[in-house]
Amino acid sequence: MSRTTAITTLLAFVLSLAAPVGAEAPRDISAWKNSMPEQPDAVLVKGATIWTSGSDGVLEDTDLLIKKGKIAKIGKSLNAPRNAVVIDGSGKHVTAGLIDAHSHSAIVGGVNEGSNITTAEVRIGDVVNSESINVYRQLAGGLTAANLLHGSANSIGGQNAVIKLRWGALPEEMKIKGAPEGIKFALGENPKQSNFTNDNPRYPSTRAGVERSIRERFEAASDYRDAWAAHEADSSKIPPQRDLQLDALVEIMEGTRLVHSHSYRADEIVMLLRVAEDFGFTVASFQHVLEGYKVANELAAAGSGASTFSDWWAYKFEVIDAIPYNGAIMQDRGVVVSFNSDSSDLARRMNTEAAKAVRYGGVPEAEALKFVTLNPAIQLGIDDRVGSLEKGKDADFVVWNGHPLSTYTICEQTWIDGRKYFDRQDDLAAREALAAERQELMAKVRAEAEKDEAEEGEGKEGEEKPEGNPPAYILSDDHSETCREQDGEGQGGTR
Repeated sequence: MSRTTAITTLLAFVLSLAAPVGAEAPRDISAWKNSMPEQPDAVLVKGATIWTSGSDGVLEDTDLLIKKGKIAKIGKSLNAPRNAVVIDGSGKHVTAGLIDAHSHSAIVGGVNEGSNITTAEVRIGDVVNSESINVYRQLAGGLTAANLLHGSANSIGGQNAVIKLRWGALPEEMKIKGAPEGIKFALGENPKQSNFTNDNPRYPSTRAGVERSIRERFEAASDYRDAWAAHEADSSKIPPQRDLQLDALVEIMEGTRLVHSHSYRADEIVMLLRVAEDFGFTVASFQHVLEGYKVANELAAAGSGASTFSDWWAYKFEVIDAIPYNGAIMQDRGVVVSFNSDSSDLARRMNTEAAKAVRYGGVPEAEALKFVTLNPAIQLGIDDRVGSLEKGKDADFVVWNGHPLSTYTICEQTWIDGRKYFDRQDDLAAREALAAERQELMAKVRAEAEKDEAEEGEGKEGEEKPEGNPPAYILSDDHSETCREQDGEGQGGTR
């Protein structure tokens, strides 16, 4: 059997499993997505160590009561309402759901639009990939929310999407309703395209050019806003042509769209602070910001957050001055600091990223945990709903089998909106059944392949025999190398 025939056979078989019976049969969309987990009327976690990430700090031997997806009460010896789901928290630790302030997971296709230096009209919200397996894997690490960002090929990139990891939901259902709109900026080597070969280079090619490209667009947006204001004041004046790119920049100047800017060097960080001051907006967060420790006072004075790496360096020249104490120094100077992943893999271990702030800089444990809970929520403008375990907030929480900052600790359960999206025991129990199902499907594919081979071989004595089996990558149980999901990996200009 040829390689093409093998692929066609596999695709036809898989599609036949989902094909409706009869031309008029309704399509069963449930076959393509997981069902939404049930939301119990009440959930009570009994006798756990509660890391609130709020004013109450860490509470030992304490109960957490959830009602209708919201935190109802935190205290000792709480009574379980009728029909409540009760979780024995003895010896366990409970934290708020972890939040990643810089993610490229769950995005369809590449994350960069490298054609223009400014692409503010591009919207990540239009390409959210709710079927990305990374969503489930990150739930298994206690992650409950993420800021999906455009890449860093542009000085002004695309509009972001803030989601909850509601595994099985549709793309629109994953988005956090009411979360402030945002946009990605980028400074340094990536937008000036000096760290990779480009056969079709475009302006700018210097850091000064990056600054000028940003200022020019805001100048155009200011004129655009003035033209609309003139038209609204006098309808006889012709309105300007609608421009989605400039609309987004006007929203920045009016404070309704948050800027999250990729950055590394201290000089470019101060540059963007000055541009923001000139055009009347605040940079909500500097992403990566590996020389933030050099200008921590300036960041704090401007009210800008810093979402940094815990200990990444040496992957390109402009990060040469990165130090692992960066987060601790900025936090000490009054900057709201978070640690982010920028990696679909690292996002599965954000709790141990937070632990590095304890190791490098002596940040108290409860404050270090805020680097991946409350602080990113503040930077994204969603701290009124998530980021800490406090009465009235969404019931996004994680049950750990030990200290949440320990490398030995395992996430046992992850809850979002009072719904259990991940349960380690259920996952382990399901693996045997999934393995059996996989073997059954593979056996059917092999049988179809052998049948086709026999039919093709009849009457063709003396001719070259076709391959006896489909390619190894079709029948192999390990698709990690040939079928792995990219989710932005390998795209130039994301770091």
